[in-house]
Amino acid sequence: MGVFPEEKKSLLQRFNEWREKKISLKQFVLILSFVVGILTALAACLLKHLIEGIKEFLTHNFDVTGGNWEYLVYPVIGIFITGLFVRHIVKDDIGHGVTKILYAISRRQSRIKRHNTWSSLIASAITIGFGGSVGAEAPIVLTGSAIGSNLGSIFRLEHRTLMLLVGCGAAGAVSGIFKAPIAGLVFVLEVLMIDLTMGSLLPLLVSCVTAATVSYLLTGTSAMFAYNMDEPFLMERIPAVMLLGILCGLVSLYFTRAMNWFENIFRRYSNPYTKLLIGGTLLSILIFLFPPLYGEGYDTIGLLLDGAGSQDWNTVMNNSFFFGDGSLLLLYLSLIVMFKVFATTATNGGGGCGGTFAPSLFLGCITGFVFAHFCNGYSLAPIISDDIPEKNFALLGMAGVMSGVMHAPLTGVFLIAELTGGYDLFLPLMMVSVSSYLTIMVFEPHSIYSMRLAKKGELLTHNKDKAVLTLMDIESVVETDFQKVLPDMDLGGMVQVISKARRNMFPVVDGRGTLLGIVVLDDIRNIMFRQELYHRFTVSRFMTTPPARINIDDSMETVMKKFDDTKAWNLPVVDSEGRYKGFLSKSRILNSYRQMLVDYSEE
Repeated sequence: MGVFPEEKKSLLQRFNEWREKKISLKQFVLILSFVVGILTALAACLLKHLIEGIKEFLTHNFDVTGGNWEYLVYPVIGIFITGLFVRHIVKDDIGHGVTKILYAISRRQSRIKRHNTWSSLIASAITIGFGGSVGAEAPIVLTGSAIGSNLGSIFRLEHRTLMLLVGCGAAGAVSGIFKAPIAGLVFVLEVLMIDLTMGSLLPLLVSCVTAATVSYLLTGTSAMFAYNMDEPFLMERIPAVMLLGILCGLVSLYFTRAMNWFENIFRRYSNPYTKLLIGGTLLSILIFLFPPLYGEGYDTIGLLLDGAGSQDWNTVMNNSFFFGDGSLLLLYLSLIVMFKVFATTATNGGGGCGGTFAPSLFLGCITGFVFAHFCNGYSLAPIISDDIPEKNFALLGMAGVMSGVMHAPLTGVFLIAELTGGYDLFLPLMMVSVSSYLTIMVFEPHSIYSMRLAKKGELLTHNKDKAVLTLMDIESVVETDFQKVLPDMDLGGMVQVISKARRNMFPVVDGRGTLLGIVVLDDIRNIMFRQELYHRFTVSRFMTTPPARINIDDSMETVMKKFDDTKAWNLPVVDSEGRYKGFLSKSRILNSYRQMLVDYSEE
């Protein structure tokens, strides 16, 4: 048994040696991107079938004419099982998949844990199949990225190539689950990747096309949602489109801010069963009252996009207490828009696993439909346009909210066009996406994925200066060769320390190592040679307070701001409890910055 792993390892080594001689790195990356595309598409199809299978098994005999008490039970069971799976089998946090990818890229590691190749897939299938009000796309994007990362790690590829394979995995996942190759490519370029060369585009394209082709072979060539454009877009409807874009931007802002606020509430609790109780109870009640909140919500999207009139649209109230009352349709859908964010956050906060792709599409579709239906029903349409087609505006709303939530207008445009085949609405899709994006940018500079990292100063951006600062680590530039002194040390003792020191600055600490102040050599130069004062003065008398303190957890951007504000060249570094760790030198930071900028630019 002990010989087998060694033999296997040697085979891999021999293959790598052969590959380096016979196959160029560019060719090998293309091969890997092809493999990644196949694997991610298979994972995406498996996840979709698992979700649909579980949902069909649980809900096939539901009563469409009234409420179903099972809605109170299924979501809680799903979150509970997922929580047990994550805590006892995975033993790691697998939530916020896209944020984890962004973090991996930001740290320049691009290494994603091996279990992410399967753990997110299983957890999200259980969560969504049992009714969790989240999407399967973020988990499958994390799965795809993990496949790319780990495949590259097997062949010991360096981090720049790993980052590209992470992008290939994410692109393949989006392409595979939505059958949207262009959207997969644009998503990676717009949301995930930071600095790409033209040479990087080909592997991404290979993964996207491969994944979409595999999905076509397994699930057919039809678009994900059935959509037929009965009415062409008229230029007279541009004002209505722009208003819808602004509305979508505001809905995106509400969704982002409310989710962030509700997530902070869940963070206050460490006990998983407390989180389950809060999240499960809220989710169950919301789904019981509003069944469209069950799962991804794609059935509702398909209904609103394909419905021909009130008779079709009113079926959205099936399985609820609102059944049969068409006059309440607008109120019903508006309440769903309001409560969707709480259902989504309750799912993840309670212990479930899922993303915000599907919720943003769901919200957008309903927002666009409600906007058009309201304008038509209350005779507002003639003011801004003629009669507004509900299904067209439901489609536009999907692009608008997705663009706002993800801060990715191009992804919103291409994804919706590919999902529905609505290419004839390309111009209004761009209009609503851009206006939504511009609206939310006024209030929120970060997407729902990046805002968590931005708060910690860990977000890599397209701004090269900021990106380099983000990549720099305080611990790598902190200097520790400063002689520490105690506050009760007399001047004579201080002079002895100075005689052995190589630096002109001395941190003053107590017995616990807490920083009390600093002594600067220039400040005591006038008294240090007066021997009559050696036993009269103590360090506490002539020490000074530093102009600022740097916390070991501060981002480098914060550090540089402190240097700029204080005009200092050296500042002490402390931990969260105020204990002295060393000094930061502005000159050393700048030297390190210049070197990293050179390295970064070469990449």
